[in-house]
Amino acid sequence: MLHVMLRRRWLIALAATAAAFVLVTADAHARAGAGFSAGSRGMRTFSPPPATPTAPTAAPIQNSMTLPRNAAPIGQAAMRPGFFGGGMFGGIAAGFLGAGLFGLMFGHGLFGGMAGFASIIGLLFQVVLVVVVARLIFAWWQRRNMPAPAYAAAHPATGHSFGGLNGMLGGSNAPLLGEPLTISKSDYDSFERLLGDIQTAYSAEDLSALRMKLTPEMLSYFSEQLAGNASRGLVNRVTDVKLLQGDLAEPWREGSADYATVAMKFALTDSMVERASGRTVEGGEPSEVTELWTFMRARGGNWLLSAIQQN
Repeated sequence: MLHVMLRRRWLIALAATAAAFVLVTADAHARAGAGFSAGSRGMRTFSPPPATPTAPTAAPIQNSMTLPRNAAPIGQAAMRPGFFGGGMFGGIAAGFLGAGLFGLMFGHGLFGGMAGFASIIGLLFQVVLVVVVARLIFAWWQRRNMPAPAYAAAHPATGHSFGGLNGMLGGSNAPLLGEPLTISKSDYDSFERLLGDIQTAYSAEDLSALRMKLTPEMLSYFSEQLAGNASRGLVNRVTDVKLLQGDLAEPWREGSADYATVAMKFALTDSMVERASGRTVEGGEPSEVTELWTFMRARGGNWLLSAIQQN
């Protein structure tokens, strides 16, 4: 009998631990984009955005479909450089070494007419000479083809407001690299509207609405969040979203695409609700959140959310 009671207590404790884990997991993924830093910021995906008064720091992006600059393209096997490295000069060095071996086999080469041990010494000398020359030429080639440094063009900071809210959106004092991009009041209005519309569509689990406001990459992350909530029998309700303060961290242009990273502090009521009973199991109290959202658009198109970073 005692054994049965102990076993029941152990099962109850295990169930309580599992329930606590579910609630913690649900809280970690509450609201759209909470709990992770993911998405793409174009060529600046792996560069931290400038600090702003609203968000002095930003968590690095951990999940992204954008490859780091030094990563090999997907589907292309990594090429292992030979002893002298790859490229044209590696081939030249290998050719010189091959000529030395050829000369050794037939009793001539750089030290023509010498045989036996003298030919081996000549071969070793050729190897050392080729390595030194190839490295000098390659170093010169790298310096010659090194891109000129891009100089930052400072832009004056201007104050903006998101849709007339009391919270002011300060302009960025950060230097901008590359082609400048001007963000107008209509753009700020779009950012504020997207903040509310995305949270509303996420709360309603409306993937069709989200598809019109997110990049395909961000849509995949949000869909994964919603599927995780559904598998636990929960639904994330987000209401009363209101932007309190915002700062433009950096706007820039890449080819035919425009980007803008914005630090936003906003209020909301975030809760996890049991799908079957409607009972709130986590949250439900008003709170404030600070995140950095990056928006992108094709030239002349609508802004889409392309990345979220936690503060």
